[in-house]
Amino acid sequence: MKDYLVLISCTCFLMFLIPCRFRKYFAIGGWVSIVGYLFIELPYYLSINNIMYPVFALLSVPFLYITIKYLLYDDPRVMQLSAVAAVAFLIYAPFGYIPALGDWLIAAVADQTSVVLTAIGYPVNFNGWNMVERNGFRTEIILACTGIQSIAIMLGVAWGVRSTFRQKIIGFLLVFPTIYILNIARNVFVIAAYAEQWFPYFPAIASNGEFGYESFFWAHNVMAELGALIFLIALAYALFVILPELGALAESLYRLYRGEVEQIIRSKAGRSDL
Repeated sequence: MKDYLVLISCTCFLMFLIPCRFRKYFAIGGWVSIVGYLFIELPYYLSINNIMYPVFALLSVPFLYITIKYLLYDDPRVMQLSAVAAVAFLIYAPFGYIPALGDWLIAAVADQTSVVLTAIGYPVNFNGWNMVERNGFRTEIILACTGIQSIAIMLGVAWGVRSTFRQKIIGFLLVFPTIYILNIARNVFVIAAYAEQWFPYFPAIASNGEFGYESFFWAHNVMAELGALIFLIALAYALFVILPELGALAESLYRLYRGEVEQIIRSKAGRSDL
C-alpha cells in the first residue's frame, strides 16, 4: 500500500506541473498521499524507536489541513510550495522507480562508504552487494542511505522558485556535492558507531531486542537525524542568500501557517471556555 501512495503522490505532483485548471486538485492528491504514507510507515519507525518520524507525522496533520484549505483558494504561496514538491519528485522519481538506477546509486554509496571506513581504520566486509559487516554487526545500505531524498528536496527548493539559470546552477553546485559528501560521512559515522558499540546506553528506550542495537539507535535515529536537520536548515539559509525569492517565499509561508495554527488554537480555547 505504501508503495502505491508514493507512486500516487509522485504522479499527482508531476501532473501538477502541467498547466491546467485542475492543478490544485493534483497538488491536493499529492499532499494527501504523502501524509498517508507517513502514517502507514509509523508502525515500522516505532518498532525501531525512531523519534523524529512520528513527530513529523503528527505535525503533518495541521500542515495538510492548512495546505488543502489554501490550495482550494488558489493561494500563490501554497501553489509555489507544491511546485517545490513537484520538482523534488521529478528528481527523485528515476531513482525511486527505476530499479537499475536506484541499485546503481546504492552500490556506489556502499562502495564509497566502505572506502572511507577503510581509510580511517574501520574496514568492513561485504555480505552481498549492499550489506556491510564489521565485528559481527551488519548494516544494509538502502536508497534512504544515499541522501537522494534530501538532495531532491533541497534541489526542489532551489529550482521550484522563480530564478535565473545562473542561480539554478549555483543552487545545484551548493546542494548536490555538499549533501552527497556529508551523507557518506553520516553513513561512516553510523556504521562505525554500531560496529564499535560506541553508545550502548539506556537499552530500556533504545533497544529493540537485538544485541548491540542501542549504538545504532543513538547514532542513526538521534545524532544523525538531528545533525541532518540542523545541516538542512543551514543549507536552506544559504539558499535564501543565493535566491532572495526563496527567502521571501519562506517568510510568507511561515506567516501563513503560523497564523492558521494560532487561529486554530484560539478557536479551540474559545470553545473550551464555553
